[in-house]
Amino acid sequence: MAIIVGIDEAGYGPVLGPLVVSGVAMRVADDEPTGCLWTRLQHSVTRTASRRDLRLPIVDSKKLYNRKAGLGRLERSALTALKVWGQTPRSLRNLLESLCPHLLEQLGAYPWYRDFDVDLPVAQDVAQVATQANALTRDCRDHGIELTRVYCEPLLEGHFNRLVNTTRNKAVVLLGLVLRVVNRAMNAAGDQPLYVCIDRHGGRAHYASQLMTAFDGHDLQILEESPARSAYALRRRQAHVRVEFVTSGEDRHLLVALASIVSKYIRELFMIGLNRYWQQRVQGLRPTAGYYRDGQRFLADIAGAMDEDRMNRGLLVRAR
Repeated sequence: MAIIVGIDEAGYGPVLGPLVVSGVAMRVADDEPTGCLWTRLQHSVTRTASRRDLRLPIVDSKKLYNRKAGLGRLERSALTALKVWGQTPRSLRNLLESLCPHLLEQLGAYPWYRDFDVDLPVAQDVAQVATQANALTRDCRDHGIELTRVYCEPLLEGHFNRLVNTTRNKAVVLLGLVLRVVNRAMNAAGDQPLYVCIDRHGGRAHYASQLMTAFDGHDLQILEESPARSAYALRRRQAHVRVEFVTSGEDRHLLVALASIVSKYIRELFMIGLNRYWQQRVQGLRPTAGYYRDGQRFLADIAGAMDEDRMNRGLLVRAR
């Protein structure tokens, strides 16, 4: 058997809210690690976002969510995946306890997260999630596939700023979170073959030196470094790992799309907390998704409340 992992982020560009990197792992027959999972699981999942298709949509999160339509479709896909893994979180904090328990202590430094929690699901029907999870579980079982793990590495705003100020490069910060997920997946896989696919950002095509630094003691082989794909083999004793950075990963790999969904869902739950906190302090305040233009509007609207609270701007506004 082999383990395949897809990794993607949400929140790289905004000026407000956390950056979230997630990974989703499945176990498959080791002679089928690169097969198309959308095709193999076509009875239960779809790679389109059509509302008329009753199957579970697993696509780029941007195709499932917008603020006007609400959280429902994104939430259904995220919670279904978690349920297939064996997790049925009752609240955001319960979810964080399952995925990234170290983060719970950090929340106390942020007034908008300190006491915040929200019951799950927010916008989706529990029965619908159960129905979709049963269908996906059955489809996985029929094809010898198992969803084995969901990983998550959220980086809250103040922690993000400290790392960016240290590295002077937010791309380096993002890659650090990605490699943490890769390391967790490698530890979980043990001696099983591991295939990791990561959505690539920007025009960067060379990752060998960063992989050698992060995984010291492994032999590294460059398989390909091209505009569309950068692939590497890592070996240490019996462990064989292949790591690929690909462009448009959410459109090419089901698990990258599913990681995108998990990351976006968790980020949006945090944004509920941030918006609620400031809406309680500023009457009539419109919520924000945290992206630059609307984020600047939001910051102008809360400027008086920030001054009254003597708010540390570095905890709220991301540096780059």
